[in-house]
Amino acid sequence: MQRKSFGKMACPIARSLERVGEWWSILIIRDALHGFTRFDEFQKSLNIAPNMLTRRLTALVDAGLLRRRRYSERPPRYEYILTGTGRDFRPVIVAMFAWGNRHFAPEGASVLLVDKKTRAKADPVLVDQRSGRALNERDFVFTAGPAASKRTRRRYAVIQQKQIAAQQSSTPARGKRVGRKHRAS
Repeated sequence: MQRKSFGKMACPIARSLERVGEWWSILIIRDALHGFTRFDEFQKSLNIAPNMLTRRLTALVDAGLLRRRRYSERPPRYEYILTGTGRDFRPVIVAMFAWGNRHFAPEGASVLLVDKKTRAKADPVLVDQRSGRALNERDFVFTAGPAASKRTRRRYAVIQQKQIAAQQSSTPARGKRVGRKHRAS
């Protein structure tokens, strides 16, 4: 089965999924962030079939998230090293980890993110680097960027109209009392 290519799509989510959309790829990157570099380390950690691991490693190298480096001449052996692009995926892994622990671990967290020095449990949130504010839905919205196509600009114009309508419907009109009925005198 041939995979659909998102290479020409302008959506950054689609472009990202083209490179790491399969769950094996994300788990390989997770293990690489933990310091695993060799084929046998990934295979043992993930309990993945060798042919599947080979395909996923090749795809991650082709996508620029890993690079292959020979560590043995005889027999020829390679290790897989995270690139800068691969290391930049760490916040995505942290966000997925936090979301998974929050919503899909009814028995409790099996893995924690902790401060390396104090061992205190971390509670990850995404923040705006400039302001330090949490990237919540109320204060931050997506919008068309400078390289957006006409289609993307139209799409985000519709989204903005929906957001304005939702905001207006949830904001009480001035001068009207909400939640209390007036009694006739």
